[in-house]
Parts: sequence; structure tokens; C-alpha cells
Amino acid sequence: MAEQSGGPAGASFKRQSQAREIWRRFKKSKGALFGLVLLIVMLAVIACADFIAPYRLATKQNLAKKLAPPSIEHIFGCDSYGRDIFARVLHGGRTSLSIAVMATITSCLFGSLLGAVAGYFGKKVDSVIMRSLDIFMSVPDLLFTMAVVVALGANFINLLIALTLAYFTNYVRLVRSQVLNLSEQEYVEAAKAGGAGSVRIIASHIIPNAMGVIIVNTTLNVSKIILYESTLSFLGLGMPPPAPEWGLMLMEARAFLRTSPHLLFFPAAAIVLSACSVNLIGDGLRDALDPHLKS
Repeated sequence: MAEQSGGPAGASFKRQSQAREIWRRFKKSKGALFGLVLLIVMLAVIACADFIAPYRLATKQNLAKKLAPPSIEHIFGCDSYGRDIFARVLHGGRTSLSIAVMATITSCLFGSLLGAVAGYFGKKVDSVIMRSLDIFMSVPDLLFTMAVVVALGANFINLLIALTLAYFTNYVRLVRSQVLNLSEQEYVEAAKAGGAGSVRIIASHIIPNAMGVIIVNTTLNVSKIILYESTLSFLGLGMPPPAPEWGLMLMEARAFLRTSPHLLFFPAAAIVLSACSVNLIGDGLRDALDPHLKS
């Protein structure tokens, strides 16, 4: 019986118990639950954008409805080209959130791998990686991202590359510090004594035990990248028009701020709500995954 409890069934039960405990602590935060519900609703609406407001409404120009205020026909009004703002907000959300999520994932994977290698092997490997990292960190994130986009050109792939290179440095330092602590633990020493290779130790013992910190940092970085991506679009370094994008909509609306404030309000509200919802979820996860909070 003892042997069975220590097998895969026992490990699965342990993982389920940990997941339930994390969810129990996450639910205690009303702000985190509100952020989760808000994000789910936003993602569901954006996912159904083609059924709610077809893409042609987001790009079709109709100068007869130029700067039309919100109405029953156009609930968010129309922009300076007569395009439906509601459709542009929905389809722009796909672009903005897709770039933010994908850039967060790629920067997390790349940075976590480098951080784990630097922390585990140390010495010359650590020195080379960290000194190279100092070069990236010597340039402000936004300026570095702008330089990459200008050099490569403004499109989806290049935005993804630029944001990945700007944000992977956060994960390198974070994961490295975690690995330096975890690599001295007894179970890692036992794995080394048992003949486990470096790759297996990093993948099976170190990274899983650092996942709590990585997940929280990843969640919070999504909101930062949403703002950065919108900033790039506002500066004319995002997706080329007429593709709908929240930052691009803000740039187009600034000339009509006094006469047609609805052009600015709705895309700005979408950016704020998405960033705030992800931040609230990140705060809840940070509290739920904190080993010192057991209540």
C-alpha cells in the first residue's frame, strides 16, 4: 500500500490538492476574482468578434458617417473615416492581446532558460550570460523596442521579436536567483548523486519549483506589454493601418479630442480594463502562491 501511494496516483493526488489549495486562496481575493471574470468576458467577446461585428465594418470607410456619435446603429460611434469604432475595438483587441500574450510567452521561455542555465552552471557560463544581459538592460525598454521595430519594420512578427527582446531580461535575473537557491537544496544534491543529468535536473526539479514566481511575473508582464504595444502603435510603430489596433486608434483620435471624445474613450477604456484585469489576477496569484500565506 505504501508503494502505491508513492506512485503516479499519489503524485496526481498531491498535484490536485495543491491546485485546490491555490484556488481556495485565490478565491479569497475579490479583486482577483473580479479581474478573472472581467478578462474572461473580454476574451469571450473578442473571440466572437466576427459574429458580433464583422471585420469589414472595422475597415470599411463611409465618409457620410464621419465622426458620427454613439447611436443605436453604431453603439461606439464612427471614426474620422466613418469606420465603426465598436468593430475596431473588438478586432483591435485580437491584435493587441495576441501580441501581448505571445510576447510574454516567448520572453518567459527564452529568459527562463537562460536564467536556469546561468544559475545552475555558474562561473564562466553565468558571467557570460549576465554580462551580455547588462548590454540589453543598459537601454530603456521602450527605446530598445522602438529601435528594433524601426530597424526591422512594423508588422506582427517584428513587434513580437522586439517585445520579446525587451522583456526576456526580467526572467533571466528572476529565474537565476531562484535557481541559485534551489540548486543547493537536498533533493537537487540527491538527484546529482543519483546520476541525473543537468538537463533533467533543471527540467524536473528546479524549474517546476520556481514556477510560482515565474507564473506571477508572467501574468504581471502581460499588462505591461499591452501598454507597451499600445504605446508603440500610438507612436506609429505598430501594425500598419487600416488594421485595427487600440494604440493606433488612440493616435488617430488625438486630433479630434475636443470635438469627438468618443474616438479616444472606447479604445482607452479597452486598454485600461484589459491591463487592470490582468494585474488583479497577477496580484491574486502572487498571494495564492506565496508559501508564507497558509490561511
